[in-house]
Amino acid sequence: MHLSPPRALEPATPDGPESSSLQTPLAGLIRRPPVTCAPDTPLRAALEIIQTQGISAIVVAQDGHPLGIFSVRDLIGRVLLPGLDLGVPVRQVMTASPAALAPSDHAFEAAVLMARGDFRHVLVVQNGQLMGVLSERDLFALQRVGVTGIASRIQHARGLEPLRAAAGDIRSLAHNLSLQGATAEQLTHLISKLNDLLTARIIELERARQPAADAQVFCWLALGSEGRLEQTLHTDQDNGILFEPCPGQTAEAARAALLPFARAVNEALAACGFPLCKGGVMASNPKWCLSLEEWQDTFGDWIFRGDAPVLLNASIFFDFRPLTGETRLARALRQWLHEHVRQHRQFLRLMTQNALGNRPPLGLIRDFVVDGSGDETGTIDLKLRGTMPFVDAARIFALAAGVEETGTAARLRAAGTTWKLDPREVAAWVDGFFHIQHLRLRLHQEQITRQQPFSNRLDPTTLSAVERQTLKASLRQAKKLRARMESFFQF
Repeated sequence: MHLSPPRALEPATPDGPESSSLQTPLAGLIRRPPVTCAPDTPLRAALEIIQTQGISAIVVAQDGHPLGIFSVRDLIGRVLLPGLDLGVPVRQVMTASPAALAPSDHAFEAAVLMARGDFRHVLVVQNGQLMGVLSERDLFALQRVGVTGIASRIQHARGLEPLRAAAGDIRSLAHNLSLQGATAEQLTHLISKLNDLLTARIIELERARQPAADAQVFCWLALGSEGRLEQTLHTDQDNGILFEPCPGQTAEAARAALLPFARAVNEALAACGFPLCKGGVMASNPKWCLSLEEWQDTFGDWIFRGDAPVLLNASIFFDFRPLTGETRLARALRQWLHEHVRQHRQFLRLMTQNALGNRPPLGLIRDFVVDGSGDETGTIDLKLRGTMPFVDAARIFALAAGVEETGTAARLRAAGTTWKLDPREVAAWVDGFFHIQHLRLRLHQEQITRQQPFSNRLDPTTLSAVERQTLKASLRQAKKLRARMESFFQF
């Protein structure tokens, strides 16, 4: 056994991980030196170390360099059921090249990594040397529901009821992480990733139940806020299907095979708390269950027309992201879209003019321009008037530059690189966007607590003086971004 000494790490917080937020660097969460063994260590000896040290996993390392990891969770599937002798070297049963992050990475990044891979440990490595091992318990000591626990339950669910429970757990987790200090960027990304897992599992179960659909070649598309990985607690369904007809099959025949399946998926998602889209932007709508050629024809028609209805459609559909299935089809559609937009630059000008019509609600005399009728009197729509100016500008920048990213922040950062913008300017845009997203998330949390209907409308008089100033500063960044966009795309 080797108890490797920590190397140049910050000490753990006095009260341990329980007092830390998800913005805490991983170095600050390490509570003990990592326990390791050599790759040729007999499995029996490795298990004895695990038991003696009271740990759930041991790192297999050579000269401080991690080669693999073996956990108690691996024991049944890799040792007992195959009937392996406990004298085999641990390298024979370890997980090679385990997930690792740097000491400067944050707890949130470890949480996302665990959720994606459905594992419970992340190594902390610096310059190839093992610094420590973090478990889910280290990251979420205060939470009854952990990220990997939810992910595992989703991936092993056999029916709708456990998935409905998992959807509730995602909302509970989001509330807990918000209380722990997760940023809006972290929280919306994590919510979207877990919702992705939930949707993918529903699709997998429904495919198994419907052989006709399972025989088709298709990609499930996430659209709108889901496509941008920016889902909040208040989100309906925006999705579609991109398929490739089988040899000798027409697009109509493929669509007929897929629509009952898509309807079942949409209904299952609704049962899990994702309302059906009132505008019908769902895979079960024949208009949005299309072959690659049909999607290209649809997008091409929108780009040629450029009128108000198709500009609205572009704001939803051009943020598409492959969620599961034949992702190569989505990549082909994205490449086609970028090439087509480059050939029709007039469409970017029309999108820009449309986006400029949505002004941030800043007044010349008063702090904010608020709505003044009915129940909306004295309120600001944080989505329409707050985040959408950022989202629309980022989309236009991405289309112009051929950027593959769909998230607003990622698009803005990529635009900064492409046009060599001042990084401080771009960072200010991103900060402004996420501050307003933070207000939306907080508003939704309050509505859940008070059992009120979801809404994006905020009365700015309910904010503290500091919060009002910060909101004004964020909206000014939206105004500056609009000006930058106008200067770039008024051809």
